[in-house]
Amino acid sequence: MIIAVDGMGGDFAPSAIVEGVVEAVKEKDIEVIITGKKQQIEEELSKYNYPKEKISILNTPEVITTEEAPVMAVRKKKNSSLVKALTLVKENKADAVISAGSTGAFMAGATLIVGRIKGVDRVALAPVMPGKNGKFMIIDAGANVDCKPQYLQQFSLMGKIYFENILKKENPSIGLINIGEEEEKGNELSKMTYKILKNMNFNFVGNVEPRDVTTGDVDILVCDGVIGNTVLKMYEGVALNLFEMLKEEIMKSFSAKLGAVLLKPIFKKVKNKLDYSEYGGSAFLGSRGICVKAHGSSNGKAFKNAIKQAISCCENKVIDKIKSEIEKIPEMEGDNIKKK
Repeated sequence: MIIAVDGMGGDFAPSAIVEGVVEAVKEKDIEVIITGKKQQIEEELSKYNYPKEKISILNTPEVITTEEAPVMAVRKKKNSSLVKALTLVKENKADAVISAGSTGAFMAGATLIVGRIKGVDRVALAPVMPGKNGKFMIIDAGANVDCKPQYLQQFSLMGKIYFENILKKENPSIGLINIGEEEEKGNELSKMTYKILKNMNFNFVGNVEPRDVTTGDVDILVCDGVIGNTVLKMYEGVALNLFEMLKEEIMKSFSAKLGAVLLKPIFKKVKNKLDYSEYGGSAFLGSRGICVKAHGSSNGKAFKNAIKQAISCCENKVIDKIKSEIEKIPEMEGDNIKKK
């Protein structure tokens, strides 16, 4: 198995990326092609002992930054580390691609370069998040601002396939993020999508209010990209601020500091549950190739786990299973559904 890695994407590139790649090739029987500025990557690799035959470098002079317009950058910067990594998958020279760089550019490249699975209207970003009672997925988490009901229908099915094959949960529950639990709540997109999903052959549990998202009681939470990205960033912000608030209060008195020492194992356990590095990355579901978006601030551990996630997608033939199931989805014709 060959994995293409964008060596210049992310806040700590290429050092964190190289660290994650080295750890991954030590643990897994894979080869990795790192795309990026060869001299910088070689300098980082020289710090480690690793099986040299498992890592190669594809020199690229250009880098796509997060400040650039995604589609324009992908089209103009043909020799960028991200575009070259995506091209390796398109040309079947790699089985998967991973980047911690611009989410918008990666999504554009996954669509324009690698291409969509036939029958999939939009590629969707599908991060797996830690919940109180278990992991849950948000799909879409920001790739698609304007959605149609059939897009969310496809997101539901792709999320189900991922959850069953990667997280190994049979018949996962699927909910629609909405402003209320009742079927008639929400905008036209929500109401139309509800009607479609309740007639699908899977475990649809209805609407899920935002306050119930983080319990983890519903496995797959479906929504458009605006809602998904808002929920995702709100969750991250609340978690970060909560820990900061606790720290500030603890530092105000000796008794609080003493109590914190006693509670340190509990704090550590909660922090570990919320640690993004344990989850690796977010898959772009619907692309014809395995595309995994690592967090922009990924450290070596997070990047290694993103590589392991990509390997798992390949081994479990997630793309082939999505192709097979998408063919069974009823087509949309106006406001009605017709069978293929």
